Amino acid sequence: AAGVGQQWVLVEMVQAFYEAPAYHLILEGILILWIIRLLFSKTYKLQERSDLTLKEKEELIEEWQPEPLVPPVPKDHPALNYNIVSGPPTHIITVNGKECINFASFNFLGLLNNEKVKSAAQASLKKYGVGTCGPRGFYGTFDVHLELEERLAKFMRTEEAIIYSYGFATIASAIPAYSKRGDIVFVDEAACFAIQKGLQASRSNIKLFKHNDMADLERLLKEQETEDQKNPRKARVTRRFIVVEGLYMNTGDICPLPELIKLKYKYKVRIFLEESLSFGVLGEHGRGITEHFGINIDDIDLISANMENSLASIGGFCCGRSFIIDHQRLSGQGYCFSASLPPLLAAAAIEALNIMEDNPDIFQTLRAKCERIHKALQGISGLKVVGESFSPALHLQLEESCGSRENDVKLLKRVVDYCMNSGIALTQACYLEKEEKCLPPPSIRVVITVEQTEKELDKAASLLKEAAQSLLN
Repeated sequence: AAGVGQQWVLVEMVQAFYEAPAYHLILEGILILWIIRLLFSKTYKLQERSDLTLKEKEELIEEWQPEPLVPPVPKDHPALNYNIVSGPPTHIITVNGKECINFASFNFLGLLNNEKVKSAAQASLKKYGVGTCGPRGFYGTFDVHLELEERLAKFMRTEEAIIYSYGFATIASAIPAYSKRGDIVFVDEAACFAIQKGLQASRSNIKLFKHNDMADLERLLKEQETEDQKNPRKARVTRRFIVVEGLYMNTGDICPLPELIKLKYKYKVRIFLEESLSFGVLGEHGRGITEHFGINIDDIDLISANMENSLASIGGFCCGRSFIIDHQRLSGQGYCFSASLPPLLAAAAIEALNIMEDNPDIFQTLRAKCERIHKALQGISGLKVVGESFSPALHLQLEESCGSRENDVKLLKRVVDYCMNSGIALTQACYLEKEEKCLPPPSIRVVITVEQTEKELDKAASLLKEAAQSLLN
């Protein structure tokens, strides 16, 4: 029976072969031939060897030129020809051996050389030593760190604060601690470089809106709302953030925070606020842009700022609700992996906070001086002032470009050098041009502090007008 069954199978196969269409038989034949070829052919061909003589090998080695590890940099590049400061960069600064009035350092409240601040740092140095040699989670937490965090939270009227040992790393670590791959971040195109690095580390979906343009931001939010309606399941697990600065480092402009708050609640997004330039500057008590506008600080999900400007120390901090800040202690890269802030710098920051709390008039003094020089710089032929009248960091940009960015930078450098030779220390705003998302125009940055006298402010404005008239016209 088994033999008969096999015969019937063979008969059916032969019958099927004759009944199959011609194209089917041709295709199967080609596949069979291709399989046979693969079975008997070599997987690769041996290259023909050509043995070189020792002399030929040496000649080839001599001719070979490796690619440079980095692109060539001209010797006159500004980064390779920096100015050298002798002594503290206070109100009067010695640059390249020349004494100048300092309009370059971010020492807004003049606390860098304050005797009380220095005494607090010296006392801490004697007690704790120089550094910490360990991150916060590995014997790098000192009692002075906890005191500073408590004082910052109390000053900012938030539940909790966390400090970082490097100002740049503060917002650059905070953003990727919350925003991950697949999340969406709406960010102002004028955002500073630290924010950009934080966004890059987060690997989130970044959507840039025009600088301080709330209509453009709302357009992007509406577009995202429409996309969310198409895929509600994905929308439920996607977090959305708005990242802005209080006072923008690259422009000196203030962000329209009241309008941002309305958009936050309308479209259900979170707001991260970077206040390195506005902390210790805006508001009746220097609490920043929330105090300036009279906005409840609980409306902001996270506030970050560095301690390297108004507090005249090093490092940075974030503040907000406890559950938000505690998450950074587990996920903030700069907090978890960097050695903690040296205790002497934490002590200096605490004393700087004491001075800010004891002398609230200092903020009005700073504002008055900012407005004075802002007004004095108006109408300079060839230069335009960029920034708010109350911003302690203004930008002077060329009214008309020379035709290329390189030539614009060189021309502004001549203005800076002209002022330096006459005893006014200014600086150009510098950027990593290939890294910036939206490269700002070249500019001269003018920094105002409470230590500068009215006479010195007028001198700086007069000298800039003189330099512009001599070099730009």
